[in-house]
Amino acid sequence: MTAPAPQTQNFATGHIADPDHGQIVFTAAGCASCHAAPDATEADKLTLAGGHEFVSPFGTFYAPNISPGPQGIGGWSLDQFAHAVTQGVSPQGQHYYPAFPYGSYVHMSPTDVSDLFAYMKTLPVADQPNTPHDIGFPFNIRRSLGLWKQLYMPDSFVLTGDLTPEEARGRYLVEALAHCAECHTPRTPLGGLDRAAWLSGAPNPSGKGRIPNITTGALEWSDSDLIYYFESGLTPDYDSVGGSMAAVVTNLAALPAGDRAAIAAYLKAVPAIP
Repeated sequence: MTAPAPQTQNFATGHIADPDHGQIVFTAAGCASCHAAPDATEADKLTLAGGHEFVSPFGTFYAPNISPGPQGIGGWSLDQFAHAVTQGVSPQGQHYYPAFPYGSYVHMSPTDVSDLFAYMKTLPVADQPNTPHDIGFPFNIRRSLGLWKQLYMPDSFVLTGDLTPEEARGRYLVEALAHCAECHTPRTPLGGLDRAAWLSGAPNPSGKGRIPNITTGALEWSDSDLIYYFESGLTPDYDSVGGSMAAVVTNLAALPAGDRAAIAAYLKAVPAIP
């Protein structure tokens, strides 16, 4: 019951990987925001040396080196990469901790995963070794994560029903690639997302403040307000984005304009939670 899911063979068979599109997937997924070195700036953010510290009630996690070298994913196949990204399983057959948001990436399309892998193989190599996670008993028993996945690995999107193409694209961006719920949705005592309170805000893991409710029940912004915020980082009241959301806005601003509009359409379609 707790064994990792078997690895898919011949992932994305027949698809010719497009690293240029993979760059868009990379940006939407915010890979550099977590996996670049903490002090990286400008072009150095594409050197995915890892090292960012993530404090949680279960221990402290450190982002690993995922550059295309021996310390990172240099020896991985596409099958192994896809298994890690969408199922949270390492090439050695161990569960990854869900600080890696594979509970969102499980919804990624096979072609996007393939394109992402192709793009990441073009990035600079980093020799930085990984920092071990600092996690105590019983959370250091990785095999137990098989049960966690049974409870919290979603089989479907949260927003369902008859969506417009724009709303469906926004759902894919928000619920899969950009994994917005990982910060904006409260968690259960076991660390799973509370899907009944989707995007309704959550305590900041740093212990300082609260990550806001972004359902229309609390965020009464127009579509144009949302799109402008995604482009500029400025709210309708001309306040500026701060904290970790600043990196998210940087990523969103680099996406095609239609994707920002799609995210706004999705947020307007999500059920309101006051």
